[in-house]
Amino acid sequence: MANTMTLNLLVWRQSGSDQAGKLVPYKAEDVSPDMSFLELLDVVNQGLIKQGEDPIEFDSDCREGVCGMCSLVISGIPHGPESTTATCQLHMRSFKDGDTITVEPWKASAFPVIRDLVVDRGAFDRIIQAGGYISVRTGGAVDANALPIAKIDADAAFDAATCIGCGACVAACPNASASLFTGAKIAQFARLPQGQPERDMRVLRMVGQMDDEGFGACSNHGECVAVCPKNISIETIAVMKRDYIKASIRSV
Repeated sequence: MANTMTLNLLVWRQSGSDQAGKLVPYKAEDVSPDMSFLELLDVVNQGLIKQGEDPIEFDSDCREGVCGMCSLVISGIPHGPESTTATCQLHMRSFKDGDTITVEPWKASAFPVIRDLVVDRGAFDRIIQAGGYISVRTGGAVDANALPIAKIDADAAFDAATCIGCGACVAACPNASASLFTGAKIAQFARLPQGQPERDMRVLRMVGQMDDEGFGACSNHGECVAVCPKNISIETIAVMKRDYIKASIRSV
């Protein structure tokens, strides 16, 4: 087949969180440069199933770069070598014929491996749940332009809200910090009037839950921003830290 590649894969295989894992070699042949990375894994799995072997377990859902499920460390880089690109949107033309590619799951104590490349990211859900919801009476829906919001604030809130909760920030951080994720979820409300009534409670609870989950502290390496598929700004961490300090003082 013309214009195809042969790739050597080293894939992390692990039968459960209480079992040891290891990298297992596989060869992928006749790989189209137009395949996505997940399509490559689909093809490898089809071959394994035909041979009577267990397929490689990995997460995926939308395959359009918006759900965050396709979380893999590819040759040492969360989501692979292309910036602002989720694994499912990474195409094989980013690699060369004969390349050896390692494929691993997120590795952090707060993200225990379930099987192979699948990890439990329930810690993120619990951080969001700790933030609660807007409980004040807001009345019926109003026209979009009835509540004046400065464009700079609206843009910043929207940019923070684009976080898809994939966990690449944790996987890249040498401290396994979830500060970029938590900061984004706090900042998206902190910039808007609707988020003000419970702003202090929200940041105290979410940061407290983040610490309870076992994530490390932020030390401003910036690796989180470098691998984020949605290009979340490190400024969201500053918003979180400022809000946390102010809320802590007011709660005394």
